Amino acid sequence: MRMNVQPIPSASDRINEIRALTARIVNKEILPHENELWSWRNEGNFAESSRQKARELRKGITEKVKQAGLWAPHLPEEYGGAGLSFLEHAYMNEVLAYAVGAASLFGVVAPNSGNQKILVKYGTEEQKRKWLIPTIEDGMESGFSMTEPDQPGSDPRSLRTTARRDGDDWVINGRKWFTSNGKRADFFIVMCRTADEGGEVDRNSKMTQIIVPSDTPGVDIARSVPVWGRDGHHCEIFYDDVRVPVENQLGRTGSGHQAAQDRLGAGRVYHCMNSVGQMWRAFDLMVERAMSREVHGGLLETKQFIQGFIAESYIDIQAARLMTIHCAEKMENEIDARTDISAIKIFVPEAYHRVVDRAIQVWGGAGVSGDLPLADMYQGARTLRLADGPDEVHKILIAKNVLKHYRTGESWDFGN
Repeated sequence: MRMNVQPIPSASDRINEIRALTARIVNKEILPHENELWSWRNEGNFAESSRQKARELRKGITEKVKQAGLWAPHLPEEYGGAGLSFLEHAYMNEVLAYAVGAASLFGVVAPNSGNQKILVKYGTEEQKRKWLIPTIEDGMESGFSMTEPDQPGSDPRSLRTTARRDGDDWVINGRKWFTSNGKRADFFIVMCRTADEGGEVDRNSKMTQIIVPSDTPGVDIARSVPVWGRDGHHCEIFYDDVRVPVENQLGRTGSGHQAAQDRLGAGRVYHCMNSVGQMWRAFDLMVERAMSREVHGGLLETKQFIQGFIAESYIDIQAARLMTIHCAEKMENEIDARTDISAIKIFVPEAYHRVVDRAIQVWGGAGVSGDLPLADMYQGARTLRLADGPDEVHKILIAKNVLKHYRTGESWDFGN
């Protein structure tokens, strides 16, 4: 089924143009070839003919994306990107996420895309030349190394990996896991607690992000961490007296927490718009099945249980989408959106989980098979409730922000 994307009356002409161009490529170039593009990964088909066909298809699609001016929407034009604004990119994501793997065909591949944005904002010209440009033009891979197995990821104060200043070098020691793209990365951006030369590094030391080439002595990629019972690219890494030059730090010493928040705040909106696009696909699949599957003397669409599924999923998608767009508009206009970011981080993955669950139920056994994207969506929805901070922490933040506002003597303004 094709994605039905029509102009949004309240959106700008530019946003509508981006959505229409993206949908055209998704519908014409990606959806008809979805199984051929990615099936060799999922089915364990390692035949070279399958790999070569997939490579040729992907190359042809990326060329069409570039011709449409939509390549690397997260990057400025000076670095070969589409130069989209935050809101334009958010609107684009809901269309991209409809098709399996479409984002990668538009040059938006995590964690490279997030690392590229950090390098654009915090990197020196030399760092951009050495690390940013090769990830854009030459296929260099990067990883993001922040989470630690023995510390709660929801509390940045708990991070224990340290970087001690020794002359013109940082000496890094620590243990990380769920380091994204760990198997393939040529370098990692590592979150460390740092202190100047001669200073002590403790839990109150400020954090700094430091670029570490993966082949640096002392970098031990111990294993890939299985996720949902499958091998992946998230790795556990030990940093044992890893020595890198001071010029490998990103931004000033102690700016790591702010850099992480820059990445995570925007990332949460993008994740939510991705979720909306995948909910959209799950909804279409559910309705398609309901209108074609006959059981117990009639089509599924005639059964009240299924009609309830359709109505509830419609409500979930509309609520999730409008909440996320409202948050993105505030961020675009540099209005404090911290409460909104936490709200969508909680609500959207839960809504996503419900929508996909209903679609699986309607499809029955096929819903949990590899023939449809629903099983992967279901696992992704559940994972999002942990990624970028667990729901419980965000609920606490919402309550604190609301109570702090009420203490000023004003009630909450839900119109803004």
